[in-house]
Amino acid sequence: MPDDAPDGIDSLSTETRSFPPSSEFVKDAVARPSLYLEAERDREEFWRNQASLLSWETPFTEVLDWTNPPFAKWFADGRLNAAYNCVDRHVESGHGDQIALLAEYEDGSDATYTYAQVKDEISRLANVLVELGVQTGDRVGIYLPMIPEAAFAMLACARIGAPHSVVFGGFSADALRSRMEDAEAKVVITADGQFRRGKAMPLKPAVDEALAHGAPSVTNVIVVRRTGGEVAWTEGRDLWWHDLRESASTEHEPVWVEAEHPLYILYTSGTTGKPKGIVHTTGGYLTQTSYTHRAVFDLKPDTDVYWCTADVGWVTGHSYVVYGPMANRATQVIYEGTPDTPHQGRWWEIIQKYGVTQFYSSPTAIRTAMKWGEDIPAKFDLSSLRLLGSVGESINPEAWMWYRRVIGGDRCPIVDTWWQTETGAIMISPLPGVTSTKPGSAQVPLPGIVADVVNDAGESVGAGKGGYLVLGEPWPSMLRGIWGDPERFQETYWSRFPGKYFAGDGARRDDDGDIWLLGRVDDVMNVSGHRLSTTEIESALVSHAWVAEAAVVGASDATTGQAPVAFVILRGGSEEEVAAAGGEAQVSEILRQHVGREIGPIAKPKQVLLVTELPKTRSGKIMRRLLRDVAENRAIGDTQTLADSSVMDLIQQGLTGRR
Repeated sequence: MPDDAPDGIDSLSTETRSFPPSSEFVKDAVARPSLYLEAERDREEFWRNQASLLSWETPFTEVLDWTNPPFAKWFADGRLNAAYNCVDRHVESGHGDQIALLAEYEDGSDATYTYAQVKDEISRLANVLVELGVQTGDRVGIYLPMIPEAAFAMLACARIGAPHSVVFGGFSADALRSRMEDAEAKVVITADGQFRRGKAMPLKPAVDEALAHGAPSVTNVIVVRRTGGEVAWTEGRDLWWHDLRESASTEHEPVWVEAEHPLYILYTSGTTGKPKGIVHTTGGYLTQTSYTHRAVFDLKPDTDVYWCTADVGWVTGHSYVVYGPMANRATQVIYEGTPDTPHQGRWWEIIQKYGVTQFYSSPTAIRTAMKWGEDIPAKFDLSSLRLLGSVGESINPEAWMWYRRVIGGDRCPIVDTWWQTETGAIMISPLPGVTSTKPGSAQVPLPGIVADVVNDAGESVGAGKGGYLVLGEPWPSMLRGIWGDPERFQETYWSRFPGKYFAGDGARRDDDGDIWLLGRVDDVMNVSGHRLSTTEIESALVSHAWVAEAAVVGASDATTGQAPVAFVILRGGSEEEVAAAGGEAQVSEILRQHVGREIGPIAKPKQVLLVTELPKTRSGKIMRRLLRDVAENRAIGDTQTLADSSVMDLIQQGLTGRR
């Protein structure tokens, strides 16, 4: 925690508006107030009941083993298969002809897959992976755009018990390489390219570059043909999916695994330069993602058309595109493109086309739609919608109200959900049909979840007070560790408040006891709902030959929630090259583009500010709080802990007139 961490967090904002659920919604709601009572009366029995809604090859007898905290085991003596639960059991129960995926492509073309067809596709790919030598326990990398094959790849891996590691298709070759190396992946599944904003963008070249510089464990690359562009080819290693698919059998028996068998590794930014491989297991994760998807989104699988706009490269795409919805036999939309291609009404056009009933997106997207104007969604029929969701960061009340009024027609409840890559599933959210919702508040822990807001001493704060959000009891979908680094797992999440999981987020309780999220309190930024490490961006900047030192902070941004702002000290001796580049503005842009190449476009700083010094404590720690003050153009806070308080004067004087 920062040297100058306050006793809790100041709570300044207030919100008094409240929206009770309509009587019509209450009458047919999936969730009932009794869920809270059941969970409070016997939490383990509550989770036993949720897990029993899955199909188990070997039923579990023990719910929770918490004898060695923070290493939990849930339903450990049971055996199941995630792909079977997401696909096969629906086909066996007579729902094979139900549409599973409504795939919408950026150019307006589409494809439809029933649950029976999905079963055939994932069985084919499972057989191919086995033929390539992938065994239960081996890791498989997935680097694909948001197309049906991404879901097929994840489920095929789950079918054979091979943990997958999905890497967002916008990440660089170096980011892909580091993740494949850490996971020791055996096979990578990718595509020739992807369509973004009307252009065919290459994807496989990043895989080639990654494997040219590392990840020796990878023996084969399976390539999906998406754009039809020419790609370099390594004979014996690279294989076209359409060729493999032709001869692959649609018959495949799922591999039954123990509940604690790893389902996937998903890398998230850490507060050191090395990303963390978050491990999620099969039984507990599937239990909680299916329960939360069913209850929070009020799912009626026979009539609803659900759409979560997240990419599978992020945890939301794992939990609320693939595993939760498909375990619940949902019919859902998946969309390849961006919300403004070919026009700014694209999302609303898709809702109209498919009659979407639940729409789950991010505050960043909602604020962007606000900026474009409400006349755009007004052109489309959104009357099919009956519930709206928000995920990724706190949603400000103004955006919440706009979302309710313009997109939801003042009739749709909004579920503002708080959770993380590490939690695996939604932890705090209103329950539609039960909760009177408040604009901007995630409100209360879901039944079965124990959360609290504490001060620096780990004591619960009172009404109207701010502090740190912690989880006081284990939960089924919790991360089981950081891949290959149990010490880092304990230090990162369990050391700040002994016996409690520290989420890294600030929060406050209002007078009703409802929880409001206040954002990150560590050095991880939340940019458009994606957690990015300041240290990882700093490492990318310092890798440039001109940069001696860098500090990055997350500054408030009206669109993305937070945006990276970098403060950079240039190396001595680089003056001639910098001068040749054409001045500070050009240098800043060069460094921004460098970060984009090193990590990915989403990590590019909004600003790169050149400075001569950085504010540091006597122990050498950079005081990012003060840099955030500068980045957000506000009065500089207390500088008494600095080794040299005049540094802030130098930074401010140097930046005056250069913004």
